[in-house]
Amino acid sequence: MAKLEAGTKAPAFTLLNQDGKKVSLKDFAGQRVIVYFYPADDTPGCTKEACQFNDNLAALKKAKTTVIGISPNSAESHQKFREKYGLKFDLLVDADKMVMEKYGAFGEKMMYGKKVMGVIRSTFIIGPTGRIEAAWYGVKADGHAAKVVASL
Repeated sequence: MAKLEAGTKAPAFTLLNQDGKKVSLKDFAGQRVIVYFYPADDTPGCTKEACQFNDNLAALKKAKTTVIGISPNSAESHQKFREKYGLKFDLLVDADKMVMEKYGAFGEKMMYGKKVMGVIRSTFIIGPTGRIEAAWYGVKADGHAAKVVASL
């Protein structure tokens, strides 16, 4: 899948959150939402990224923006991750990686000098009309949330 760019209509999705409730992109129509894809719960980089988004929730609320994290992990894994770090936003389950593929957030990447298939750490700001306002691929976890917030 090609990378999505600003101005592109964001691919629709419906996934289960950490509590087993369905969450759809259309639930956020008329709002701005940050959707970020990450490889795995409770790993160093993913924890840093999630906690930094969590630390910026007050600023995001002022900007009328919601955050959603998506990974292949189970709802149970997401629950434990949220509880352990006090995360206050939904984590969605994309076990078959179909949504990641639609967003270009799953595919070939370099890991420790080898080509592997995996989750490509990616973030999207989706505007009130459902169009992508900004897209980042292959991001460095540490400090990324602040860059996203600054771009709003």
